[in-house]
Amino acid sequence: MQQISLRTVRGKRWRFRIDDFPEPYRTLYKILEKQGYIIIGRHSAYKKCHWTHAAIVEERFCYKCKFYGIASHQCIQMTPAALWCWNACLHCWRLRPTDTLKFDETKLPWVDDPELIVEGSIEAHRESVMGYLGHPRLDDRMRKRIEEAMNPRHAAISLTGEPALYPRLDELIKEYHRRGITTFLVTRGVRPDVLANLGEEPTQLYISIEAWDKDSYNKFNRPLVPRAWELTWKTLELLPSFSSPTVIRFTLVRSFNIHDQALKAWAKMVEVSQPTYIELKSYMYVGASRQRLRKEDMLKHLEVLRIAKKFADMTGYKIVSQQIESRVVLLSRLNKPIRVGEGCPKGWIKEKERLEAMLEELERHPELEGLEYKMVEESKI
Repeated sequence: MQQISLRTVRGKRWRFRIDDFPEPYRTLYKILEKQGYIIIGRHSAYKKCHWTHAAIVEERFCYKCKFYGIASHQCIQMTPAALWCWNACLHCWRLRPTDTLKFDETKLPWVDDPELIVEGSIEAHRESVMGYLGHPRLDDRMRKRIEEAMNPRHAAISLTGEPALYPRLDELIKEYHRRGITTFLVTRGVRPDVLANLGEEPTQLYISIEAWDKDSYNKFNRPLVPRAWELTWKTLELLPSFSSPTVIRFTLVRSFNIHDQALKAWAKMVEVSQPTYIELKSYMYVGASRQRLRKEDMLKHLEVLRIAKKFADMTGYKIVSQQIESRVVLLSRLNKPIRVGEGCPKGWIKEKERLEAMLEELERHPELEGLEYKMVEESKI
């Protein structure tokens, strides 16, 4: 493990001067800082989510609020492995170190204390939302949301990199829970050994999938380690052993995986893993992914919904919710949601009427362009 001497910033024990880091970390961290990241300790990071801003300023919330009750302004978006991942996926819109420098480390060079990382992520979130007290549209309602945001209730352990590469992940989850903060762990599933040995499960576990077989995985997800596809399958086989809710998120990319071969393979994954939920979500043409994919690779929401209906028929899961702005549809094997937080209390119920109307329209009008125009006219989309 590398030994380095780092000076703190403003006396914060979790924040170090970037200029004190050796290369290539110094260059990479400076890039992340320009993109709005706050580096925590030696290998973790926080970034304010777009939906945190939308929740505070506009009272609009992320689909995780509608689906699972996560209040966007009280959600910490963080990672304990800012630069380290075992994949260089084509659709990744974050900074892949391999895009900038020859950087293919698969192991963290340092391991910070979980308590320091949690403390830093909470303080970074508070720093990021405090500025809204000077917003020109500040009123009593916004002030109340800012006060709520200063008391985060949830941590999304994802953001960038592969969180399961942090050796003390179990303790990190436990530290958040000890402080009354729920956790969603998002992973590519390449470390089934880590997941199998978690003494403290996350509040909810996400597995992200785009490929349908080893060849497509190697082409699209660009593994940096051998047998990553086989490791992903081991994780899928492990999911039924979790007592917490589990989710598989299939990201749809027009030029890559919206065909029957992928859907049939994914249905087999669902049969093996038995997730609580399935999310079908369009790829979004943002960030660094624009250098590798095309704008046309994004699906319209109605296209996602049509694929979700087909997948529901294949798996026996029910379509229970959607968020049009995020081009995502939720399938579930439950009749009622497991509400993790108190946000968007009528999430599923509020969306039900519009969702049923859209599914009925899809039955009547197989031509999506015509349906989309009709629903825009009726202000349903």
